[in-house]
Amino acid sequence: MLDSRAMLERDLRPVIVQSDRSILMETDGPLFEDARDAIAAFAELIKSPEHIHTYRITPLSLWNAAAAGMTADEILVSLTKFSKYEVPANIITEIRETVSRYGRLKLYKMEDGQLVIESDDSLLVTELLNHKDIQPYVTGTPDLKRIFVKPGDRGNIKSVLIKIGFPVEDLAGYVEGAPLKLEWRKEALSGKPFATRKYQVESIDAFYMRGSNHGGSGVVVLPCGAGKTVVGIGCIHALQTQTLVLTTNTVALRQWISELIDKTTLTEDQIGEYSGDSKEIKPITVATYQVLTYRKTKDSPFVHFGLFD
Repeated sequence: MLDSRAMLERDLRPVIVQSDRSILMETDGPLFEDARDAIAAFAELIKSPEHIHTYRITPLSLWNAAAAGMTADEILVSLTKFSKYEVPANIITEIRETVSRYGRLKLYKMEDGQLVIESDDSLLVTELLNHKDIQPYVTGTPDLKRIFVKPGDRGNIKSVLIKIGFPVEDLAGYVEGAPLKLEWRKEALSGKPFATRKYQVESIDAFYMRGSNHGGSGVVVLPCGAGKTVVGIGCIHALQTQTLVLTTNTVALRQWISELIDKTTLTEDQIGEYSGDSKEIKPITVATYQVLTYRKTKDSPFVHFGLFD
């Protein structure tokens, strides 16, 4: 039996974990902010009205957490710490099983350029080779430890592996881009003091060092105003390469251009806007998703996909 103090403490906890993987979070209590920060590391925010926020635990959200270094035990500790009620047994089992699948497969590039998926589990390799959704993208195995991936099907194989529940850790790196020299300004043109923050530097370093070649992939999750654009610029600076930036709308597009000019040594004639209003291709080209995915009809080709070249 819980004593009255323990019951009161439990009542203050803002989280309810449900057996369908959804999480309800009350926003009015004193523990809301701590709970929000903890849960956001491994669950997706679905909706956030005034009083109750809804999150969902998904395989992808758990694998992203695992990629960031979280263990299943750490995830369960956070859920238990902030939950009013016992965490459902099926959720505990699913979290442990899902997280355990991350890192069992690694994708890398051999010296001759051949893409390879590697695993220490020969039974898993055999299972994947016999999977009908995998077979179109692979050419076989030399030793039941590696699977050779067809050139050009890197994205396809990663997508299928996520769907069947075995995410691959991509360490293959990318083709080296055309060089572009740029430096951070010692003082922003706006006159405001500027320096990259510790967490921004950590994000940039994690991106830059990932993969057999410098430059990897990932998702930066930060609140508004915390400097996600600066992290993106930092990745361009680390790679010193020409870059295509995709944004959600023209407001974000022009914010990117403003930040690039304000905080780096890039000049206006090195940065192009590729939107509904303008179609400039420059060493740094900033485009919107809407323009990039435009086509006249459902069966027409994508008019602007040439930007990826």
